Amino acid sequence: MARTHAVGLGRPGPIRVALVYDFDGTLAPRNLPEHSFLPSLGVTDVEGFWEECRREAKRHDSDQVLTYMRMLLSAAERAGVPVTRELLRQHGARTPLFAGVSEWFDDIGAYGQSVGIEVEHFVVSSGLLEMIDGLAIRPRFRKVFASSYSYDDAGRAVWPASAINYTTKTQYLFRINKGIDNVWDNSTINLWMPKQERRVPFERMVFLGDGDTDIPSMKLVREKGGQAVAVFDPVKFAERLSQGHLERLIAEDRIDHMASADYSPGSLLTVIVKGVLGRMARHAAG
Repeated sequence: MARTHAVGLGRPGPIRVALVYDFDGTLAPRNLPEHSFLPSLGVTDVEGFWEECRREAKRHDSDQVLTYMRMLLSAAERAGVPVTRELLRQHGARTPLFAGVSEWFDDIGAYGQSVGIEVEHFVVSSGLLEMIDGLAIRPRFRKVFASSYSYDDAGRAVWPASAINYTTKTQYLFRINKGIDNVWDNSTINLWMPKQERRVPFERMVFLGDGDTDIPSMKLVREKGGQAVAVFDPVKFAERLSQGHLERLIAEDRIDHMASADYSPGSLLTVIVKGVLGRMARHAAG
């Protein structure tokens, strides 16, 4: 049973820690649409698709996340495929996860209980919410903040409802910090809240990410006393581009720890996260 501490007005509350994950490249290899959705639309040159998205964003001086979401719909329209929530969930369910992800939540939860803390899991991702919703692990997250579509009366995706890019990711860290489990509320997020009344203090937050889009979130969490962990795809580690990215994260003091995206019991990543949780529990207990 988790120990308690004072939270606002003397009320007891759990010693709560938030593990916050990027998704694409962090919990699953590559980008979500690459595994089955894009191939189902006849897109065989996946890297060419992303390159075209980058060119379009530059040509229109537009946000890259909004651009890729629009171009996914355009590709589906050309293929004559209506994009619905259920279709995206079905493709999301086919996404392979990194080793050990399915068992990770029980393992980390049990460790948290053993040191007297309650561990909660969140996703903050530029990936597609509807695809993440299709995964068997979806119920393990308290909240998933991710890019999503709005739908017409026939249930077809017509426009981005939420587009989370590298800087807007930090907004959702504050939502987790204050206990705001929605995207639409732009009033409460800006209200002043005493530190002791915030649901998850930043110093008890761990951010796990893999790419450049995670750097602002890693920096924010670290500056406010939390921990940032960079994970990398073990299949791609030998590539110079992957190594250079990791070298830069270390050189620029963006991360606290680095490990292969292996979530299996006894892996380096598991040892690191359990060690961080143990230290947070010790500091919280005073």
